[in-house]
Parts: sequence; C-alpha cells; structure tokens
Amino acid sequence: MQMPVANAEIIASKAGIVARLRNLLPDGAVIDDPVETKVYECDALSAYRCAPLAVVLPASTAEVAAVLRACHEMKVPVVPRGSGTSLAGGAMPTADSIILGVARLDKVLETDYENRFIRVQSGRTNLSVSGAVESNGFFYAPDPSSQLACAIAGNIAMNSGGAHCLKYGVTTNNLLGVTMVTMAGEIVELGGAYLDSGGYDLLGLVCGSEGQLGVVTEATLRILAKPEGARPVLIGFDDNAVAGACVSDIIQAGVLPVAIEFMDRPILEAVAKFVDAGYPDAEALLVIEVEGSEAEINHQLALITKIAQRHNPVEIRESRSAAESANIWKGRKAAFGAMGQINDYMCLDGTIPVSQLPLVLRRISELSKEYGLDVGNVFHAGDGNMHPLILYDANKPGDLEKCEDMGAEILKLCVEVGGCLTGEHGVGIEKRDLMYEQFNGDDLEIQMAVKDVFDPEWLLNPAKVFPLDASEARRG
Repeated sequence: MQMPVANAEIIASKAGIVARLRNLLPDGAVIDDPVETKVYECDALSAYRCAPLAVVLPASTAEVAAVLRACHEMKVPVVPRGSGTSLAGGAMPTADSIILGVARLDKVLETDYENRFIRVQSGRTNLSVSGAVESNGFFYAPDPSSQLACAIAGNIAMNSGGAHCLKYGVTTNNLLGVTMVTMAGEIVELGGAYLDSGGYDLLGLVCGSEGQLGVVTEATLRILAKPEGARPVLIGFDDNAVAGACVSDIIQAGVLPVAIEFMDRPILEAVAKFVDAGYPDAEALLVIEVEGSEAEINHQLALITKIAQRHNPVEIRESRSAAESANIWKGRKAAFGAMGQINDYMCLDGTIPVSQLPLVLRRISELSKEYGLDVGNVFHAGDGNMHPLILYDANKPGDLEKCEDMGAEILKLCVEVGGCLTGEHGVGIEKRDLMYEQFNGDDLEIQMAVKDVFDPEWLLNPAKVFPLDASEARRG
C-alpha cells in the first residue's frame, strides 16, 4: 500500500513540535515515546503500520482547537482517531503526522427525553450511549458489530450502520448536530437538537467525511423509545444464493424487519467454536428480527415464514424466550472475533442492491476458487451491505497481495451491479485507489474542492479517501 513520503523537515523538528503541544495540554496528554506510540501505528486494518510523530489526547473542545491551531501554524498533518476500530485504515498515521485521539472526550453532556436526544462528547463508545438512556426506556439505534469499543467520532466519520440499520437507518439518519473544530482551530456548530436546521446541510456533508473536514468533538444524537417487544427467527438454507434470493423476496414483499443478517457455513462453524449460540446445521443462515406488539410480531413472522418456505429452508426456528434471543444475537455479534481466532482475514464492505444478492454471492464463491482463498460471508443482508471475510496467511509471502487483488475484484463487482465501494467502513487507504472504479476525474475533483474549503492546506488525514495521484498537487 503506497503512502506519501514523510516530510523530513517535520520529523527533524519533532522535539520543538512536541514541546509546543505539551505547553497546550495537561500532563500525560502528549505521547512521543516510540514504544508508546506503537499502540497508534495502525487501526483494525493491521496489515499496514506506521508510527506517528506523536499522539495527543485532548479532553475538551477547547483543547482540540488549541492543538489544531498549533499544528496548522506548524504545517503538521493531523490524523483524527476514535477508538481505532476502523477496518479501512482510516486512522493509520504517517511518520510526520500527529494522531489526535478523542478517547478522553467521553462525557454525556445533556439528555432530553421529551425531545428525544442526547448530547455526548465524541469519544464516548457507541454502546455506552444506549447504556446512558436504557433505564428510562430509550436506546440509540445504530449498532455496529464493534459497538462495545467503537467511538461516536468514528461512527460519524464513517457513517456507520449495524444490524438494525435496515429499519432505523445509519448514523446520518440518527445524527442531529455536531460541534466540530476545523484544521485552523475554528469551532463550528452544525445542526442542533431538532430536525432540518436552517442553512446548507453541512451536517450531512460532515457525516461520512472520514476526518477530512474537521474533528468532531460533540454530537447530538436521536434516541428512540424501546419497542414493545422484539423476536428473531433463524432460517437455514443449503445454498448461499438461495438465502440471498429469500432476502430479496422478503424486501420485495414490503415486509420491513428491524434486521436481516446473513452468515454462511465458514462463519457458522467458527461461531460454534467461539460461543454456544445453538445455530442449526446449514450452508447459510438468516437471522431476521421483527418488533412491535405481540400481534404485530406474529403477523410479520408469519409473512416471513411463508416467503421463506418457498425456498425450501433446512430449518425455521423462532426464538422462544428473551434468553434465546440474546443468544442468537450473541452469535452474530461474535462472528468477527470468532473468525479472527482461526485465521488472518480482510473484511470488505461493498454495498449492492438487494436484488443482486444471489448473483454476487455466486460470483464471490467463484472468485474464492479462482484465487484459492476461502471466504466467510457475514453481513447486513436487508440493505445489501456486504462483509465478505477473505481468509489468508499473513506469514505467507504473496498471500496478502493475493487477498487484496481478490478483494478489489469483489468491490468492483459491487459497483458493476449498481452498488458502491463502501457501506459503513469508509474508504480510508483500503479502497482509496479503487475510487476511480466508481467516480471519474470530474467527480473526484468536485469532492476534493469541498475539502479545499474546509482544509485548504490538506493537513487533515491527507493520504486517505482520494487516490494519491489525484490529490498529489493539493497535498504538495
């Protein structure tokens, strides 16, 4: 993976840069020891690593502004970092950059149940947002698989979704406002505790911008009342493509479950060794959850079961208790960790029209045989957000490159069938050079012109998202 050559003058000036940052922040908030900065040399795309010049951990918007103002004056690149769970290399530093971590920005600032919003600092973890309001019967809807660890800042940067985004939408559908600091150190407020704020929709621009436009320090999030009830059903099939066709038929029938999750045999076998979820023996498994009153749940599950039976399922099993429901989701949430225990893998993130699921699953199987690399499929089937896990041996020369080539073919396929390169993981460095597959030169020029407005010197996360040859003149 090509990265820009680090600026030797900045590296040579490390002592002075670190000293200035230490004058701005409390003791312990600046890390420059090479041993300690190794923790920040990559995110969850661990195949590529580079230690940063230093790391800063501010605890307030004012401290973030002071750091960015200083780095702007010194022309030092800054890479924003949430919890480092990005699977696309979005938080990978360069040797001449400062990592700005938001982990200490973890407070709940305001909760308003009447108007259904919560305002938090952006370093707070996704799951802890729901934890702050659940005793009052509310929850925060976006639920990435990494929700125990991932930060709201990263969720906003990548427009993260999760299993329940089919009904409730992704981060942008649940984000009401942000406090953001520009690279020049200016503090701006976008949106607020209400829908459709006046002026341009800059909030929609910032959500999903991957730290290119500013550092979000606070977020106002929509919270929802917990549904009256919810119940998942497991539906097993003897073929991946048949399971994909079932998903397509459910969506076309106008049924809107809260979630439709897909797992194939490699994933199911790994999960069985990792947690006791009690999944049936099948080539492919759908986890479909509906919610509402008992009558609504029964009605929706009856429709889903009727559709599924047309596809000759191996087994249909409804949850019979809260414990069984929790166990079903425990297995799904554990899928990525389970696969990590048995093999190195690269997790992709292409999105496709649901009607194309059977074709894409068949083609992934063909590519697996062509490249000689196994693939496990686990993804948000209801909205076509694919997460193929390509298994490879990181210690075998050439295996990583083969894995990347196969991944590129899968992502190109997603674009070819009418989808896009990413659903929630972002572009980062992983898909940066594939942007030409989805956008032409004029498209990319318009996108980069937007960054010019917010960060004219291209100091914020400058080596990400855009192909290096397209952004070279600006970065220079």
